[in-house]
Formats: sequence, C-alpha cells, structure tokens
Amino acid sequence: MINKIESNKTSYEKRLQQRTALKFILGLGARFMVYLFLQYVLFIARRRGAQIGMNSVISLSLAKKANNNLIIGNNCSIQTDLLDLRSKISIGNNVIIGSGVEILTCSHNIDSHEWEFKSYGIEIEDYVWIATRAFILPSCTNIGYGAVCAAGAVVAKNIEKMSVVSGNPAAHIRDRKQIHKNLVVESLLGADFIAYKNTWLLRNR
Repeated sequence: MINKIESNKTSYEKRLQQRTALKFILGLGARFMVYLFLQYVLFIARRRGAQIGMNSVISLSLAKKANNNLIIGNNCSIQTDLLDLRSKISIGNNVIIGSGVEILTCSHNIDSHEWEFKSYGIEIEDYVWIATRAFILPSCTNIGYGAVCAAGAVVAKNIEKMSVVSGNPAAHIRDRKQIHKNLVVESLLGADFIAYKNTWLLRNR
C-alpha cells in the first residue's frame, strides 16, 4: 500500500518530502518572503479592480497597471506586464504566460474614413502555455484549453484546444499529448509557499 502511494506522488511531492527538516525550514523561510511580497502585489492589483484567484503570480509592474478588465484564475504564472487592458483579458486556471509575451486586445478599422476603434478582448482557457516573446494580436480572441504558443509566435487567429502553434503567422504544428496537470505552476517563480508547506505536512500520509 505504501509503495502504491509513493508511485502516485508527483515529482514535486517526492522532491520536497525527501528534504531534511533543516532544508525544509530554510526553503520555507525563503518562500515566505516571496509570499508576503506576492500578497502585496495582489492587493494592489485587486484594489485596482482586477480579479485574481488563489496561488497566482503576477509582477508588480502588471499590478500597477491592472484594472477590472484583468481576470486571472487559480495557480497561474504571468511573467509579463505587456497586457493591453483596454479590453477584457480573461485567463483561466493553471495558465503559464512567459516573459516578454505581448497581448493586444484592441485595433482600428483600417477601411473606415474615421479609423474607428475596435475592441476585441481575449479568453485564455485552462492549462494554456504562451511561451517567451509570443505576440498575440487582437484578431485572436480565444486560446483553447491546453493550447501551446511557441516562443516568438505571432498569433493572428484563434487557437483550438490542445493545439501547438509556432511561427509568423502562427500555424498548427501538432496536437499536445497531455496538459501540465501535475505541475505546481506557482513554483516556477518560487511563489509556492502554501503548496510547499502543505506537501511537507502530508509527507507521512
């Protein structure tokens, strides 16, 4: 029975539960400082109208420009502040958005005499990964569940669920085989204080 429980543990759980008590305490202290700063960042973003779920990580620079058009689910890692918040950006759970990613949500009608403003917005569904320096244009209004945008991709249209896209313009290259369901997403930036603590406390169960 014990061997079966061990085999069901994620690599994150196995790695942390093998730590000595001293190493655990040192890691807990470092994560607690990050946690306090993160709570301050989230307080700023929420005060400005953003909706942000549990265990999600954003930068201070994004928090300072946040407004009620920013909606972020649980367990997300948003490593860029280049989000166009003139229209709604709705981000699901367990989403990873890399550094330098730019998301535009608005444009203009180029066939109009008055160059009319056009507002689109975007929905990014659960378990999406948008890699470093990808560029999401306003004509993309939905990135489906589990989709992956490769680094540097220029995305001009919607992406189907579990699709991997790359290039300029981004095109489908293959389907994703599985999502990152066992990843503690907030651990990517050392913001996993809660998961770290709970994983250690459950080590003998």
